[in-house]
Amino acid sequence: MARYIVLANWTDQGVKNIKDSANRLDAAKALAKKMGCEMHEFYMTVGAYDMVVMAEAPNDETFAKFSLNLAMGGNIRTTTLKAFPEDAYRKIIGGL
Repeated sequence: MARYIVLANWTDQGVKNIKDSANRLDAAKALAKKMGCEMHEFYMTVGAYDMVVMAEAPNDETFAKFSLNLAMGGNIRTTTLKAFPEDAYRKIIGGL
């Protein structure tokens, strides 16, 4: 499974409906599972981003569809980073 780090910010709509945020997180986790993805860790953060999520998906296309489904709700904007775990990092560097 491919790994991703998602940096997210609430939109104006997301902040106006902030009290529903926990329910939206639960819905996002359920959607991820339904689509074959998994949200492993979630953090509310202080600083440039409001939230950080560690996730996995079978491939980039599946994760892109998941992310777009979340974005269609209008409550968050995301920046996604594809993450390579240490073993993959060592394999990549070892092949140079």
